[in-house]
Amino acid sequence: MTVSSTAPRPAVSAPPLSGSYARQHEVFPNLRIRPGAPRTGAGWVTTAELLRDEAALRAMVAFDSELGLADYGQPLRPDVAAGFSLHRYTWPVALAFTLPWFLERRVPRLPVDRVSINRAAGELTVAPVGFACLPDDPAAGAAGTRVVPDEAALRAELRAALTEHLTPVLAAFRPAMRRGPRTLWGMATDDVIEGLWFLGGLLGEEERAAAEVSALLPGPSDAPFVGGAGFRPSGSAESTRTRTRTSCCLFYTVRPDQTCLTCPRICSE
Repeated sequence: MTVSSTAPRPAVSAPPLSGSYARQHEVFPNLRIRPGAPRTGAGWVTTAELLRDEAALRAMVAFDSELGLADYGQPLRPDVAAGFSLHRYTWPVALAFTLPWFLERRVPRLPVDRVSINRAAGELTVAPVGFACLPDDPAAGAAGTRVVPDEAALRAELRAALTEHLTPVLAAFRPAMRRGPRTLWGMATDDVIEGLWFLGGLLGEEERAAAEVSALLPGPSDAPFVGGAGFRPSGSAESTRTRTRTSCCLFYTVRPDQTCLTCPRICSE
C-alpha cells in the first residue's frame, strides 16, 4: 500500500541520502559511497557494463585473482576468485541500500544502470531514481519519494529494491562461480546481514543493527533471500552475538588452517 503526503513539504536542499553515506565514511574510511551519476574511466566500471560485457566482468574477477596472489602467495581457483569478486561487489553495494534505511528510514531504488564501482579506490557512485520513506519523513513531499505507511512496508521496499538490483548481478556471476541460484542468494543474504551488522558496530549501534536486520530478514519466507540473520549469543569478548553464515566464502581453499567465526563449515556452540 502506498499513501500520499497530506500536505506539501519543503524540498530538501542536500542529496537525501548523503548524510548516511557521510556517517559511514567517518567510521569506515575504506569505503566511500558518493551520490552521483555512474562513472567510467580509469578504475571505474558501471554495474550495467558488468552485466552486458563479459570482458568487463572477467576484468573484475582478474583483479581479485591478482589480489589473491599478492595476499596469499598462491593463485586462487577461478571459481574462488569469482566468488571473492562477487562478495566484494555485493557487500558495499548492499550498504548503499541498507544504511539510509538504518540511519534515516529511507530506502533508495538503485537499478543496475545507476551504480558504478571503483574497486581499487574503494568507491561507489549511486544515483537513486527515488526513495521510499515513512509519512513523517521531512522529505515525504519531495519529488521522487514513495511514502509507505509503516515499518513493515518500508522493510518490504528494501527487500524489493535489493532484489531488483542483485538478481541480474548474481546471474552474471553464476557461470564463473559454477554455483546455483540458492547458493548465490545465500551469499547475497549473508552480505546484506553482515555488512549492516559490521557498520552498526562501528557506529556504536550493533544491538540495534542486529535487531533491525533480523526483522528485515527473519528467515525462510523472504525469498529470494536464503536463511535469515539467525543471531545468537557468542560467549566472546569481541561481540555479544554471532551467527552461522548461510554460504561458505571458500576462504579455506587458500588458508585451510583459518576459518571465519561465522563459517558454516565448522560447528559453533
